[in-house]
Amino acid sequence: MGVKWGPGEVVFRCNLVAVKDGKMWSYASGHITTEESRQLIAALQKKLGSDALQFYPGVSYRHLCKIKGHEDALKATCTPPHDIPNQPVADYLPTGPGNEFLLDIMERSREVLSDHPVNVARRERGQIPATQAWLFWGTGQMPEMPSFKQLHGFDAVMTSGVDLLKGLAVMSGIGVLEIPGVSDGPDNDYAAQATGALKSLENADLAVIHVEAPDEAGHSGSVEEKVKAIVMVDQEIAARLRAWHPGTLRVLALPDHSTPIRVQTHVAEPVPFLLWGPGIKALGGSGYSEALAKASGIYIDKGHTLLGRLIGGW
Repeated sequence: MGVKWGPGEVVFRCNLVAVKDGKMWSYASGHITTEESRQLIAALQKKLGSDALQFYPGVSYRHLCKIKGHEDALKATCTPPHDIPNQPVADYLPTGPGNEFLLDIMERSREVLSDHPVNVARRERGQIPATQAWLFWGTGQMPEMPSFKQLHGFDAVMTSGVDLLKGLAVMSGIGVLEIPGVSDGPDNDYAAQATGALKSLENADLAVIHVEAPDEAGHSGSVEEKVKAIVMVDQEIAARLRAWHPGTLRVLALPDHSTPIRVQTHVAEPVPFLLWGPGIKALGGSGYSEALAKASGIYIDKGHTLLGRLIGGW
């Protein structure tokens, strides 16, 4: 997002959430639009912002909060709101050293947002309002890390609809593709994302296509939306990769984690992966699913090593 910070400053993920009857109603405020949320973040900045506290608008419900002079806040234990759907929020508020300042911000945000015109309009339309800011993981400072090219000798680019992935790209020296229509939800333009990534290979050696929609559907507990997102990835992205200059493209496909509908949050289970293209030996797989991956008996303990197999072959 281009946010700069220095000594004595720390950054938190700051989501706009909806709490109702003391429970986490929606971790995404009903997937509030970026335009609406920017107005709410601007209101938080106007009412609560100071030399010690700054709010920065991001995409949809995801934003940043920069805190100065309260480095102890890094020691607080915070909970991602998408981990506690329909749970009493009192059980998951920040705890431990530095939590007082965070709790104060979250409490005061409720007063700022309660009667904001954006929320009034959302209620009138029958949509979920953003009732407060929620501060949680993602805290810290910029780490020292080598660039992707230093590590692998290749120029790489990435397309994503979320700032988290774009931030990882920036930190590792990977170029960020700004492709119109790419978003974090079901309205994502999958075809444009695939076409833009493939076009970038005219100059780059490797392109990363990140699609957020299946994860969002998992967090929302929507089987229909999750299936639709996976079908769109298959039809609009995988099909284009398969058809692009046959015999010249090597592909690695996998989710970064599982978000099962039954729990609506991330779980620490192995994910299926697919390697395909020249230099990759076929191992007899008949499809792509968790069950078939498990049945193959192939298990890669350290996920980041898959990149070496993509580059060097299997």
